[in-house]
Amino acid sequence: MRAENNSVVSFHYSVRDAADAAAEPYDDSRKRGEPLLALLGHSQLVPGVEKALAGRETGDKFEIDVAPEDAYGERQEGLLQRVPKKYFQNAQKLKPGMTTVLQTKDGGQRMVTIHKVGMSAIDVDHNHPLAGKTLHFDIEIVDVRAAAPEEIAHGHAHPGGHAHG
Repeated sequence: MRAENNSVVSFHYSVRDAADAAAEPYDDSRKRGEPLLALLGHSQLVPGVEKALAGRETGDKFEIDVAPEDAYGERQEGLLQRVPKKYFQNAQKLKPGMTTVLQTKDGGQRMVTIHKVGMSAIDVDHNHPLAGKTLHFDIEIVDVRAAAPEEIAHGHAHPGGHAHG
């Protein structure tokens, strides 16, 4: 089966800065031992990867470079924010350059980069850590299958295709 909208693709990947072939990967699914599972056509992946998966089949291996506009966008100025330390877990361990997850007022989460640590507050950058970078992906498709109706209704893949509550 070929990957297309409303199909579930299971794939291994590594991603690094395309400008530095010797760079350590930012992420590598093989190190976690589990391939990534994604329902195509439901905005679960950066657009460049989703486009590259379309039409591929189980066993396909390929490499792609994804420009910022098809990945995490360009870096935007003015996205620094001062946040009281009480909103961070392990605030005492945070240092400039580190990334952490910040709880948002609406109950969501946002990945931020620590810019400056003060006595009572931490300055964070709301740009995604990979914003502005052209990314190099090394991808191996493990499986492609039709999505179950529940997966399409929920907007995401279920491991093993099973439903959840």
